[in-house]
Amino acid sequence: MSCQERSVPCPLSGSSSALLFSPEAVTPELWFQSKPQRYHTKVGAGRGFSLEELRVAGIHKKVARTIGISVDPRRRNKCTESLPTNVQRRKEYHSELILFPGKPSAPKKGDSTAEELQLATQLTGPVMPIRNVYKKEKARVITAEEKNFKVAASLRMACAIAWLFGIPAKRAKEAAEQDVEKKK
Repeated sequence: MSCQERSVPCPLSGSSSALLFSPEAVTPELWFQSKPQRYHTKVGAGRGFSLEELRVAGIHKKVARTIGISVDPRRRNKCTESLPTNVQRRKEYHSELILFPGKPSAPKKGDSTAEELQLATQLTGPVMPIRNVYKKEKARVITAEEKNFKVAASLRMACAIAWLFGIPAKRAKEAAEQDVEKKK
């Protein structure tokens, strides 16, 4: 047997290959928010679940890949919203999942029962699609405070305060020291 024959797996034939490798059979997508401020309200699908999300959901990374859950070990959970949302999606996917046993005569823990296997059908379409939910606010009267509020000026001031962090406090401290010296 040559090296090439050993490294290349033999193709599956028949209906089992069509079931396993059908384009409709995809993994559940994780939820993430777009980064730019312009698109931060949109929610999309990501590359894979982070290791922390899998740990919180109670599943090992190697087991996750075997049951159709994509794993991205590079991802870090930087925001507090994505972790519980993705853990909930993972648990929801796992509750609806039907696991076929490797050996029908000896099913393992976590495999589906014979009744569930009889009722199983191939899913066509996206697995747990992500939907953008928009909450519409009711119309209301604009208050006088909202009319007089200068948004651009307040944003400029906030940027200036962030840019000059510590400088006004330093100047106030120096001015206080000079006042103490003048009084002496």
